Amino acid sequence: MKIYEDNNFFIESEKSEIPWLKIFTQVEYKELSDLPSDLRLRLFELYDIVEDEMIDYFSPDKINMASFANKLPHVHIHVMARYKNDSYFPNPMWGEKQREAKLDLPSFELFYEKLQKRLESFTS
Repeated sequence: MKIYEDNNFFIESEKSEIPWLKIFTQVEYKELSDLPSDLRLRLFELYDIVEDEMIDYFSPDKINMASFANKLPHVHIHVMARYKNDSYFPNPMWGEKQREAKLDLPSFELFYEKLQKRLESFTS
């Protein structure tokens, strides 16, 4: 589900038991170093907002950031709120499942609304 979009970036949610967002460039740059410097800065400003809002809203044990782009060679950053009792912790979400988790987290939809407002105020 797309939760934010501007001329240079969009942010989508990843269906998961944990809060997990992906920040994409609109133009399909292959590597971070391919982005013009102003867009690299903007990408990390967006990342900072997403991370800050995840920490504030979900109180995770850790935030994970990942950027593989092997299967999808398009610059994007995964931002994941991790919990010591999620199904995969301490492994990456792509790793071996450790347990069946039953996380009691606040509404993802309300988080998306809160994040959208913050992002819109940042871009205006």
